[in-house]
Amino acid sequence: MSDPRAPSSPADAAWLWRDDVDALAFRPPGRAGLCFVHRLAFRALLRAEPAPVACLAFFRRHAAAFEAAALAKASARALPDDANFHLTSRDVARRLTVAKAESTVEP
Repeated sequence: MSDPRAPSSPADAAWLWRDDVDALAFRPPGRAGLCFVHRLAFRALLRAEPAPVACLAFFRRHAAAFEAAALAKASARALPDDANFHLTSRDVARRLTVAKAESTVEP
């Protein structure tokens, strides 16, 4: 049986669950460094005490928002391309709010 915390396909290979830091790690598009999202950030986003599998499922459903949050934070802080950094629940929530607002706007 495969580990549900590991990427299931080459397209997912840019993310993984890191037990050593209790966080999801993913590589934002166009960056060499990793972005980490701690389980506590997922707890705030999900309003529950999530297992790693639940964190990964949420990430996969909202990958575009996580990637946008990571790229915005890296840009705002002028982080080097190879820098590792963390997203907070607020970083992600801002992008989820933008995505939700954009999806409700009629063309």
